[in-house]
Amino acid sequence: MDPIANFLTQIRNAYKAHHETLSAPYSKIKEQIASLLKDAGFISDAKVEGQVPNKKLFLTLVYQGKQAVLTHLSRISTPSVRVYSPSALLRSPLSGRGLKIISTSKGLMTDRQAKKAGLGGEVICQIW
Repeated sequence: MDPIANFLTQIRNAYKAHHETLSAPYSKIKEQIASLLKDAGFISDAKVEGQVPNKKLFLTLVYQGKQAVLTHLSRISTPSVRVYSPSALLRSPLSGRGLKIISTSKGLMTDRQAKKAGLGGEVICQIW
């Protein structure tokens, strides 16, 4: 099982079902992904609640009227097929309207942040 793919699927399904909030099992990488989504405006809030064995990550989803702000969320690099990209080849999806989340040596970053820092890495997912 791939916990990151499960987390992204939970987010995608919550948007399709028009849920206001989402709770997911906690991990540090999921918290970092949620933080990047919050900074990009795809979710409005991300909170961590509970103690170590039962920690949960709570996300508040964003809508414009009845339309979901997030329309596409896909996993690029999987445990069986890792996808890496140098900083020179990082491109934003949809001519800059979307973003990619990159796992670099300095932590998780968006494609714009990684390109600005001159860092490449594993392409985790793309969002628009």
